[in-house]
Amino acid sequence: MRLLHSLAELEAAPPGPTVLSVGNFDGVHRAHQRLLAAVVAEARARGAMPAVLTFEPHPLRILRPDSAPPLITPLPEKIRLLAACGVELLVVLPFSRDLSLLSPREFVGDILVTRLGARAVHEGQGFRFGHRQAGDSAALAELAAEFGFALTVHAPVVVRGQVVSSSRIRTLVAAGAVARAGRLLGRPFAVRQSVVSGRGVGRRLTVPTMNLGPYSELLPAQGVYVTRTSVAGRRFDSVTNVGTRPTFADAPPALAVESHLLDFAPLALQPDPSPFDQAPMEIAFLHRLREERRFASPALLREQILADVARARRYFARRARRQCPPE
Repeated sequence: MRLLHSLAELEAAPPGPTVLSVGNFDGVHRAHQRLLAAVVAEARARGAMPAVLTFEPHPLRILRPDSAPPLITPLPEKIRLLAACGVELLVVLPFSRDLSLLSPREFVGDILVTRLGARAVHEGQGFRFGHRQAGDSAALAELAAEFGFALTVHAPVVVRGQVVSSSRIRTLVAAGAVARAGRLLGRPFAVRQSVVSGRGVGRRLTVPTMNLGPYSELLPAQGVYVTRTSVAGRRFDSVTNVGTRPTFADAPPALAVESHLLDFAPLALQPDPSPFDQAPMEIAFLHRLREERRFASPALLREQILADVARARRYFARRARRQCPPE
């Protein structure tokens, strides 16, 4: 996939005719996936390049920073997912107030048609663009007729009675409903960051864990989850706590994300997790087990963690049975 970061790069190397979509694409969820599949199919039929125009940072972080949402997929992950959808040209424009002042006609004529060579555009029904979001799908249809490109406006995607949208997915994840969020995403909700060393309390008093580095984007509600954790190129069934570790009163009440890896005996035997420091880690959240709570002692907390592990094993066993083909 060709990746550009400015209008100047577009001017230096015009892409030729494109079929494209414009949007934030946070989450690259099932509605995005369906729209992008249509972009790729039409591009192939026209002999054009399937393209996406997106923005960094999220426009609300410039226009209304106090209400800007945490991201489902930070930019590196969004780039990876868009490439997996078949996008061949991705333009990530730095979002600025100057860009936000373009009228709908200026945005379409200058950027989509002149610079990006749009022959066809695909958008959802709720698409808004231009200064003060004055443009909508009806305005885009008028501009398509004026500038001579095809327009397809896609109906919402509904999964189990829920309209798929980035805002709905954020709401579900923030409430801890990770299984429902995963259905709208088309994959488990996941976070990615490097491993950092913890205080070693779990290793000494409860169970060993891998600690996720500081993470400023979307996280599930505090609680305990069945997860799959990938670290140092290996993937493990796991139980993950998102919370402030209230059982350990002497610990700072900072939010932590800690995964206990099932069936990873070498880690349990190591006195020091430093060999994994800064290793890339991904935690995919599958199912919420319970809320985080304070226990009277580390021993009682350990008992509860072992019960959580037992429930997680049953979850994975049921999942494996469902996925096995009938004999």
